[in-house]
Amino acid sequence: MRTATHTAATCTTATCTPNPPEARPAPARPISGQILAFALVGVVNTTTYYGLYLLFLMRLPYLAAHLLAFALSMTGSFFLNARFTYRTRPTWRKFLLFPLTNATSFLITTAGVYVMAGVLHAGHRLAPLLASGAAVPVTFAVSRTIMLRGAERHGR
Repeated sequence: MRTATHTAATCTTATCTPNPPEARPAPARPISGQILAFALVGVVNTTTYYGLYLLFLMRLPYLAAHLLAFALSMTGSFFLNARFTYRTRPTWRKFLLFPLTNATSFLITTAGVYVMAGVLHAGHRLAPLLASGAAVPVTFAVSRTIMLRGAERHGR
């Protein structure tokens, strides 16, 4: 006779049926998969931001269009990263901490632009692109810390 102690199924004394796949948490993604998913979410996020910016620009001043597009794309990025990059449950705490990833990116990119263009005189046209590329690994680390905090303690 089966008991209710099976973890991958719903059991009674007479029957035992497997839980649907969505009821079980997705297996943890290896870090290489997380990096790839993070990059793909970044591309989707940037494309979404720019598309929304252009759409809002038809009715709003540029700064309002930027702020609204930024907020919406960052919200989308949070949920995409939770679901596809880290396979973790989104929470209000994570959502409220998630903007730290953007702040980190902003600080590193700004410092990089300053050093490359202002100090090294390496050219101001490519400096933002190079600085953004340098910011990605650090931004990933901050994002991963926020999204997976406590997950390792719970076997995820």
